[in-house]
Amino acid sequence: MSDIIRLLPDSIANQIAAGEVVQRPASVIKELLENAIDAGSKHVRIIIKEGGKNLIQVIDNGMGMSESDARMSFERHATSKIKTVNDIYTIKTMGFRGEALASIAAVAQVSMITKLPDKEWGVQLEVEGSEIKSNTPVASEKGTSVCVKNLFFNVPARRKFLKSKSVEMRHILDEFFRIALANPDITFEFFQNDTETYNLPVTKLSNRIVGLFGKLYQEQLVPCEEQTPHVKVWGYIGKPEFAKKTRGEQYFYINNRFIKNNYLNHAVMSAYEALLADSSFPFYVLFIEINPEDIDINVHPTKTEVKLADERTVYAIVRAAVKRALGTHNVVPSLDFGWNVNLDPFNLTGKDQQENKPAGNRGKAYEQFKSFPQRNNLTYWESLYEQNEKKHFDFDADDRELIDTELTLQSAANKMTSDPATLKKRPQTTPGHTFQIHYAFIATQVKSGMMIIDQQAAHERILYEQYASFLVKKTTFSQQSLFPQHVHLNPADFELVQELKEEIKALGFVFSTLGQNIVVINGVPTDIKSGDEKLIFEGIIEQFKENQDRLSLTKNENLAHAIAKRMSIKKGQRLEPEEMSNLIDRLFACETPNYSPDGQLTFYILELHRIAELFKK
Repeated sequence: MSDIIRLLPDSIANQIAAGEVVQRPASVIKELLENAIDAGSKHVRIIIKEGGKNLIQVIDNGMGMSESDARMSFERHATSKIKTVNDIYTIKTMGFRGEALASIAAVAQVSMITKLPDKEWGVQLEVEGSEIKSNTPVASEKGTSVCVKNLFFNVPARRKFLKSKSVEMRHILDEFFRIALANPDITFEFFQNDTETYNLPVTKLSNRIVGLFGKLYQEQLVPCEEQTPHVKVWGYIGKPEFAKKTRGEQYFYINNRFIKNNYLNHAVMSAYEALLADSSFPFYVLFIEINPEDIDINVHPTKTEVKLADERTVYAIVRAAVKRALGTHNVVPSLDFGWNVNLDPFNLTGKDQQENKPAGNRGKAYEQFKSFPQRNNLTYWESLYEQNEKKHFDFDADDRELIDTELTLQSAANKMTSDPATLKKRPQTTPGHTFQIHYAFIATQVKSGMMIIDQQAAHERILYEQYASFLVKKTTFSQQSLFPQHVHLNPADFELVQELKEEIKALGFVFSTLGQNIVVINGVPTDIKSGDEKLIFEGIIEQFKENQDRLSLTKNENLAHAIAKRMSIKKGQRLEPEEMSNLIDRLFACETPNYSPDGQLTFYILELHRIAELFKK
């Protein structure tokens, strides 16, 4: 048998290596910006065209390179950062692997112009598919300019899998934000299709945050700092009331390098415990300074994952720092020790009654309660109970704040109507035998036994088919918002909304733009409850992004899936019998009633013979 193992040609090996480092245009931006920072640049200009597919250019005023260094920078594993093995464990620079330019040049057409400060002329290199096409002297400013054109031009299969311009632009902006936040001492200019999007001068961190995210962030920033002999944590966190339904505005840095770490993110979220609404995410930009020997950043080619020698200690310090910041700046609710908790509005008399009376009219019930005994001695509780039994109280609207009662509100399910022509798919149920199980499942008697319905999965299927139909027919119903709501989006999400503008309007949203990255919602689908407009809109955008990352869906399928996920009845929501019946009717009017858009079962029939088997009959 002949030998079959052989060395790969350099061109193929370079493309394979490039696949680990250069996954999309955003990867190119990350590598070029990190090189510019390592070169000591104080002014960086970024130029993007067509979402980075056609052009990415980064121009810096750093130290530049000699002609021989410029040529060597395009070789694999060529770096100035590491000389010995021990250097790997004390890395303080952004780049160190020596793969960035070599990987980019393997899958794009690259032009580099670079010049040392003490040289009269610079050098220009033209590289295409890892092959140097030209090397000429040119007149240039100090620093380096790298121009990357036609990414993946020689790998059509990779280029085909790139997303739309807006999606790629969102990823580019994510990388740009991560670098710009960590380096407020550097001026950044960002141009998109010949339009200046950002011009960020040298400033302090708080101003850099406002420059990137907008002036609305001025009022929500809370400084955070904690220092120990081994670890220092500092930065800014957002006030809980400004938390959003969308992720993406959480930034962790270790030794000025952006990282992703679920464990440390959990430390921050646990510090916000009981302060955030469900599925809300606070803003934070936190920097951790630690001895480089206590971390390992050589874990992943993108260098966004690190290993910590003592994760538990860092976790505790981060959590303590955030909790302390929330408490110090009066973000955490505190007890009002000036209020006597033993006093009741019904028992107050004289001066106390005037000082502590509830706002507004007390209503009829309060006047009736005043006839109760005014002492809180235990001997009066029996007579108090007797009077309560005998009295008839006439409550009016002003008394609602004084009583604790359970209100049943109409839910989206109650608005449903069923099409009798399609109900033949529904199993025959027995009227009056429908009930909820732990406010999560609906149980009803059918001819063959008992049908159990997952109320959330069922409602998701109903809404998915409803809004998918709206997107196809381009006809829907909207209700005007009494008070238009302003939604402040980050630039990437704003770009996404602009791309999906027609589809979102087809869902029933009526909105316009106001200034940079602000959307004004004037109308919403009729199923959305007044006051929820902003939360639902943000939730749809967030869900759409999540679906893009993990599912292969068309634009319309994704949007229908997103709105169904965010608007559906959730587990724990109480339903009235009419609402449960309507939900069942609408489910079996669907084309695919058996499964939710996620592929989960919507209902299960527990047959009589199986119930009997449980009792060994």
